[in-house]
Amino acid sequence: MAMGPVSGRGGRRAPMADINVTPLVDVMLVLLIIFMVTAPLLLAGVPVDLPESSAGALDQDKKPVQISIDRDGKLFLDDKEVQISAMDAQFAEIAARSGKGKDSPQIFLRADRALDYGRVMAVMGALNHAGLNRVALVTMGESGAGGDEAAAP
Repeated sequence: MAMGPVSGRGGRRAPMADINVTPLVDVMLVLLIIFMVTAPLLLAGVPVDLPESSAGALDQDKKPVQISIDRDGKLFLDDKEVQISAMDAQFAEIAARSGKGKDSPQIFLRADRALDYGRVMAVMGALNHAGLNRVALVTMGESGAGGDEAAAP
């Protein structure tokens, strides 16, 4: 009888060279769902009842500056309240910090639908006067069930 490599039932098994990726895929899908649910909640800190629009979303390359006007007419720069009398100085500071032309920051203006049109136009005029011309009005989608969408300026 020759003694050769053992193969068959009682022999040694070769180590498994495959990696089981099913648990990794499961974890990644759960994380994806969590981020998809929480990302829209992190975008806006000021509660504003946005109007509806059928315009498509804008492409974003940098983080935009969020300007919000709530139902009471209070002005917020990102999540910090700004006095209406100081908005010209704040907008001029943003323009001076970031530059002109293509380097000027994208401004997302969010205004409550119950707000007076004149208040929104006063803020837009102050933005234009400061040299911030890349302004997009943020609205809800047509159904109102979707996330925030930015309408083209």
